[in-house]
Amino acid sequence: MSYKINDTCIACGACEPECPTEAISEGDPIYVIDAEKCIDCGACADVCPTDSCVPED
Repeated sequence: MSYKINDTCIACGACEPECPTEAISEGDPIYVIDAEKCIDCGACADVCPTDSCVPED
């Protein structure tokens, strides 16, 4: 399972530097997570101020 970023993202960028596999990148208009690179560590969720980084269903 991987994480995804939902539409409550405010594009603050807090999550991107925390990702150990560089799976997060700036999208338009919100950040996106590459599911193939994501290792389900939750580092992004720990720093997200809007709780936008959530486990993929």
